[in-house]
Amino acid sequence: MTNNAVLSMKNVSFERDKMILKNINWSLHSGENWVLMGLNGAGKTTLLSLIYGNHWATTGSIEVLGETFGKTNVLALKKRIGLISTAVQSRFPEHHLAQYIVLSGKFGTIGIHNDFEKNDLNEAIGLLKKLGGDELINKPYRVLSQGQRQLVLIARALLGKPELLILDEPCNGLDLFSRELLLEQINKLAQLPNHPTLLFVSHYTEEILPIFKNIMLLKQGEIFAQGTRDKILTENVLSKFYPKPIKIFPVTNNRFAVYPAEL
Repeated sequence: MTNNAVLSMKNVSFERDKMILKNINWSLHSGENWVLMGLNGAGKTTLLSLIYGNHWATTGSIEVLGETFGKTNVLALKKRIGLISTAVQSRFPEHHLAQYIVLSGKFGTIGIHNDFEKNDLNEAIGLLKKLGGDELINKPYRVLSQGQRQLVLIARALLGKPELLILDEPCNGLDLFSRELLLEQINKLAQLPNHPTLLFVSHYTEEILPIFKNIMLLKQGEIFAQGTRDKILTENVLSKFYPKPIKIFPVTNNRFAVYPAEL
C-alpha cells in the first residue's frame, strides 16, 4: 500500500453459503472523498463490515490506514475509523444533552463514563457549532429529529479524530428538507482543516455532493465501475449499471438526479 493510501483492497472476496463479494480491487487515498453506490443486495453492507473489521475476507488482502487485517489490533484500528449509520442512532441515552453525546466520542463510549475537563466539553460544543448545529446545544437527544441525530453522531465521530469517516446512507429516512440540511452540514465538514477521508454510501445520485470527486459502483457483489465523477455520472455508464436505461437531469450545484428513460 502506498504511503498516502487510506484503504487498499486486493482480490477480496467474501463468501457465506454463497459468494457475496467477488474480486474487489479498490483503493482510497488521503485527500480523496469517495461515494460507494449500489442497489439493495449489491453487497455494500458486507463491504463496509470488511473495512471496519467486523468480518474477515474469505480471500484477498485488506489494508486500512496502513494496517493489514490479520496482522494488527483491530480494536485499536477501529478507533481511527468513524462510522455513521442510522442503525446506531437508538444506542445512545435519550436523556443526554446533544453536546454530551458528542463528548462521548472522545472516549469511544456509549454515554459518559470517564472524567472530563471543561475544555473537552467546549471542544464538543465548538464542533457542533462548526457543523451548523448551534440550535442542538442543550437539547436532549430524545427530542432531536433523525437528521439532527445524524449531525450529532457525525460531530461525535469527529471528536474522536478519525482518519477515515464512513457515512453509511446518512440520508436514509429523511424528508427532502432534512436531507438537504444534512448534506449542507456534510459539505461544511469537508471544509474543516484536516478533515478525515470521507466515504459516503448512498442509493441516490442526487445526494452526491461536488466534494465527492470519486465514485465506485457495486453491482451484484462486484465492482461495476470506479473512477472520477465525470466518468461515472454519465447516462451511458449508469444505464448499464441500473436494471433499465436512465436519463440524467441536473438538480443544483453540480448535482444530478436520474430517472427511467421510459416509464
